[in-house]
Amino acid sequence: MKFSTVTILLFTLILTSCGLQSIPQSNNNVEAQWAEVMNQYKRRADLIPNLVNVVKGYASHEKETLEGVISARAKATAMTVDAKNLNPETMKKFQEAQSGLSQALGRLMVVSERYPDLKANQNFLGLQSQLEGTENRITIARRRYIESVLEFNNLVTVFPTSLTNSLVHKFDKKPQFTATEAEQATPQVQF
Repeated sequence: MKFSTVTILLFTLILTSCGLQSIPQSNNNVEAQWAEVMNQYKRRADLIPNLVNVVKGYASHEKETLEGVISARAKATAMTVDAKNLNPETMKKFQEAQSGLSQALGRLMVVSERYPDLKANQNFLGLQSQLEGTENRITIARRRYIESVLEFNNLVTVFPTSLTNSLVHKFDKKPQFTATEAEQATPQVQF
């Protein structure tokens, strides 16, 4: 069987055109999902000053814990990552900053357990509920980001769309969220 030049060119065009639209669309989706992740982390950061102020009124001598939360929030909000500049190094730094804030918030919640009046305060309960809801939103946003990165990375690394990517788009794989060392550590339960 003899193939003509036109048949070979047509076959090559079909193979290489795979991904011409899907790769940039997938990249746009990754960027949109990243924006949602940043939006949810910002929501959490915005709730923290109110939470700290309510706790401060009841537990003013817990100054070290309160300052730790404020400091961790400052570090987390100072770290902004543009979706176009995502790479493993910036992703790691971002995750470390957010993990530090999560740990500081955890310590703040432990402090709140020592103050029955605080635990009954409606402002505190409302803020605590909003913070819990925001943590759930963060989890959902991260999951959606992870799924969109998986789809994108498959497009840029799996044949035939990888061929189009290497010839036309030249996108690199996007970094994924990973558990930080602090998140991987087994919690210590003491009685």
